[in-house]
Amino acid sequence: MTKKEIVKTISEEIGLTQLKTKEIVQRTFDAIVETLVEETKRRLEKGSGDGTLGRIELRNFGVFEVKKRAARKARNPRTGERVDVEEKFVVTFKPGKEMEERIRQLSSAPDENAGQDFSGSGNSAMSDTSSANDAAGGRTDYNYGNS
Repeated sequence: MTKKEIVKTISEEIGLTQLKTKEIVQRTFDAIVETLVEETKRRLEKGSGDGTLGRIELRNFGVFEVKKRAARKARNPRTGERVDVEEKFVVTFKPGKEMEERIRQLSSAPDENAGQDFSGSGNSAMSDTSSANDAAGGRTDYNYGNS
């Protein structure tokens, strides 16, 4: 889903124009980014350079945090050459309990598309191997006939 689709859905639900809704959505995103940046700068100025630097907690949604990743050695996957990766700041997101619970419920709900023929000819190239994988953590793996 894109920001444009989110704006359209919200505007239809609350009866605002898409233009006004887009402005509200964008200002919300901008406020999140600006708060993370400013709080990170403030904590760095105080000398708190380790652990969580910026943090925004949105109840029933989740937590955005700015953390410092230490410098490290890595390997270029194409050439195998060792490279130095400098320390950097990264944004992490931890979903809230409500979001995690709602997503977790998806795995217990029956898959609406399981067993359906997507080829249009009656002979599906996709085989559902979920029964073999249910015992291995409830995953459903699909084979698209490429093996």
